[in-house]
Amino acid sequence: MRLSRFYLPLLRETPSEAQIVSHQLMLRAGLIRQEGAGIYAWLPLGFRVLKKIEQIVREEQNRAGAVEMLMPTIQQAELWRESGRYEAYGKEMLRITDRHDREMLFGPTNEEMITEIVRTGVRSYKDLPKLLYHIQWKFRDEIRPRFGVMRGREFLMKDTYSFDIDKAAARKSYNKMFVAYLRTFARMGLQSAPMRAESGPIGGDMSHEFIVLAETGESGVFCDRRLVDMPVPGSDIDFEGDLQPIVDQRTSLYAATDEKHDAAEFEEQVAEGDRIAARGIEVGHIFNFGTKYSEPMNAVVAGPDGKNIPLEMGSYGVGVSRLVGAVIEAHHDEGGCRWPLSVAPFHVGLINLKPGDADADAACQSFYQAFGKAGVETLYDDTNARPGEKFARMDLIGLPFQVIVGPRGLKNGVVEIKNRATGDKSEASLGDAAEVIVAQVTKGLQHSL
Repeated sequence: MRLSRFYLPLLRETPSEAQIVSHQLMLRAGLIRQEGAGIYAWLPLGFRVLKKIEQIVREEQNRAGAVEMLMPTIQQAELWRESGRYEAYGKEMLRITDRHDREMLFGPTNEEMITEIVRTGVRSYKDLPKLLYHIQWKFRDEIRPRFGVMRGREFLMKDTYSFDIDKAAARKSYNKMFVAYLRTFARMGLQSAPMRAESGPIGGDMSHEFIVLAETGESGVFCDRRLVDMPVPGSDIDFEGDLQPIVDQRTSLYAATDEKHDAAEFEEQVAEGDRIAARGIEVGHIFNFGTKYSEPMNAVVAGPDGKNIPLEMGSYGVGVSRLVGAVIEAHHDEGGCRWPLSVAPFHVGLINLKPGDADADAACQSFYQAFGKAGVETLYDDTNARPGEKFARMDLIGLPFQVIVGPRGLKNGVVEIKNRATGDKSEASLGDAAEVIVAQVTKGLQHSL
């Protein structure tokens, strides 16, 4: 993509309402634009990141055996009355009435709807287990939306729902999501730690939240270093096998947010050198809530003895749009964003220091074509801006690699390559530079699979 044709509205000053780094950088770097309190338009650069994060989430759900579908954003109030949550949920729910005076709502979550869908299509224990998910925009009318996409009112979320015959089978579904989440966040370049959590208004007695470590995180985190240093299960993990040892290994180590932290227990269970006291951001939450919804909504199946049994259910959420902010919180510096390759809006920023110069134009066009042919996504700065402005812009938007082409270097047969994450700069010959970049991008993307 040529920058001269792209839409990238940058801000020179940090907006006063932006209190955390991710909100500041998403506005300054032209990823989003605020359209209302807690409501944002996703501009082209931010939308590319959002779609890449969404795809990683989708791939890991599919790998774990979940099946994708899509439910509507507008739900009937009657479904929520069946479960008993319509009045209990609170003012976060946006309640609406259609022209026929039917009570509706903009879905903040989908337990009721998926229960209604499954109860009409699953009749026997032989039809189980089922893992269904969708990725959909939701709305919760937060009383005080803040921190940009980290605490907005409209947000993109992946939610999976499991349906099983008994608690033992439900545990297997829970473990699949637990392991899938470990892989999901690692592929985005994030260090995550599962921590025991309250179930809140969704309910349930088995729950973990996944916290990403970030210096500017919203809550305090206390955990055993061995937890975040554990290798992530590989892409060859057998999701139909016994995943309990993986879950047990991680849940046996101390991990708590400041709300559930016990200082004495922390010191007793974790060696001094392994104690991590840091900041973190919640990016995922998994629940197993048994028959909380299936019993009142009569979602039952015939068991082996022919008697009806209420379904054992679970819910597993990932804040897809929230993850864009979380990645920035974990990967930034004074210059701007520093995107991991797997979620970067483009892999390479190609900078032409002198558009109109025949040699510079020709070299850049050659790189642009070579990168495109190799599948390396490139943002080509072909504008007439000054070099300093181009460098600052590329640092701000944070593409993993920069290839800098100018008349001075071309006279010596070289171009400059900058690694945005490390700040390292090197020179490569005009003939080798494309191959060097393609190799680094390919290797980095393979590592993130």
